[in-house]
Amino acid sequence: MNKNTRNILIVGVGGQGTLLTSRIIAQVAVQMGYDVKVSEVHGMAQRGGGVVSQVRYGDKVYSPIIKKGDADFILGFEKIETARWLEYLKPGGKVIVNDERIDPLPVMSGKTEYPDDIIEKIRSFVPDAIKVNASDIALKLGDVRVANVVLVGVLSRVMQLPEEQVKEAVRKIVPARAVDINLKAFEEGLKLA
Repeated sequence: MNKNTRNILIVGVGGQGTLLTSRIIAQVAVQMGYDVKVSEVHGMAQRGGGVVSQVRYGDKVYSPIIKKGDADFILGFEKIETARWLEYLKPGGKVIVNDERIDPLPVMSGKTEYPDDIIEKIRSFVPDAIKVNASDIALKLGDVRVANVVLVGVLSRVMQLPEEQVKEAVRKIVPARAVDINLKAFEEGLKLA
């Protein structure tokens, strides 16, 4: 693997904006002059199932797939989904997790219970995991759908991505009617990191 390659795993549940987020991050990397590969697994996304996007960028990237133990960053939109993918994080990697609970089908059907201590379990694996209440921030801005861009703000600060290039990517990727609120969400995320 090229030492300059960055691997970002974006995990969540269908409808949380993981795919839009991967497009924004990929666009930023393209604007920075990197070779970029993106892989998306939709699963049962339309029914609240897991969604995983993998963004890899660097001088030359040959595959869009992140191997176990190679992710530099996991950006988690939901707590259980974040915990499920921790084995993909490399030693010293960073985790940013939205403090949101979305019950998976086994919990909804009563077959199991949603664990109360997910954040603690994540932090037992990654002690400096960053917990964000992105959904609450998005609600305060007026639209819960911008929680993903709050998380982009946190990630971009942690990764030290150029703010103006992220804003430019948001303007290119997000529908015009939603650009302003998404830029506000990005700014709120920057404040949290």
